[in-house]
Amino acid sequence: MIWIPGGTFRMGSDKHYPEEAPAHRVTVDGFWIDRHPVTNRQFKAFVKATNHVTLAEIAPDPKDYPGILPHMVYAGSLMFSPPAHPVSLRDFSQWWTFAQGADWRHPYGPESNIRGLDDHPVVHVAFSDALAFAKWAGQDLPTEAEWEFAARGGLDGAEFAWGDEFTPAGRHMANTWQGEFPRQNAADDGFERTSPVTAFPPNGYGLYDMIGNVW
Repeated sequence: MIWIPGGTFRMGSDKHYPEEAPAHRVTVDGFWIDRHPVTNRQFKAFVKATNHVTLAEIAPDPKDYPGILPHMVYAGSLMFSPPAHPVSLRDFSQWWTFAQGADWRHPYGPESNIRGLDDHPVVHVAFSDALAFAKWAGQDLPTEAEWEFAARGGLDGAEFAWGDEFTPAGRHMANTWQGEFPRQNAADDGFERTSPVTAFPPNGYGLYDMIGNVW
C-alpha cells in the first residue's frame, strides 16, 4: 500500500457530469491505499480462503423483486455489449445488458474465463463483494473524498490524473475509449477490454489505474 498524506483539495467538477457538481473544497486526513486495483489473482486468493460467493453468482429471490418475470430469475451481471450501429448516448441500456452467467470468473458470459488475466482487475463485483474482500485483507474501502484525492495524484484542479492534456506528446496515459462510443473501439491504446493493472504510468502518488480500465 501507499501512504497518501492528508490535505485540502477541490473535489468534484462543474464542467462534466451533473452529479459531480458543485466543485467544493474538501479536507481529508492521511490514509493508506493499494497501489493498484484488486486483481483477479488477489480476488481468487480471497475466494479460496473464504468461499465467498459474489452477488453476481446468486440467483435473485423473487420475493425481493415483485413482478419479476420467471424467466428472468437467474444469476448474472451487467455486461458491456457494444451495438453495431449508432445509438443515443442518453440510453445506457443500448450498450449494457444483463447477462446470465456473467461473473468475476466469466467476465464476458458463461463461455468466457479469466485464464491469462491474473494481473487484470477483477470485474463484476458489487459493493458487498468489495467490502468483504477489504475486511478479509484487514483493510477498508476508501471514502469518495479519499479516493478522488488519491486519484488526483497531488495535482489539485488538473483535468486528468497526470495533467491537463489527455494524451501528452501523443502518449496514452490510461486504458480509455478511442473511437465512436459505444459501437466503435479503435483500441489505439493497445487494449480492447481490460489491461494489466500496471500497464500505464502511475500518477504522482505512485498509484495505477485511477483513471480508465474498469468502468
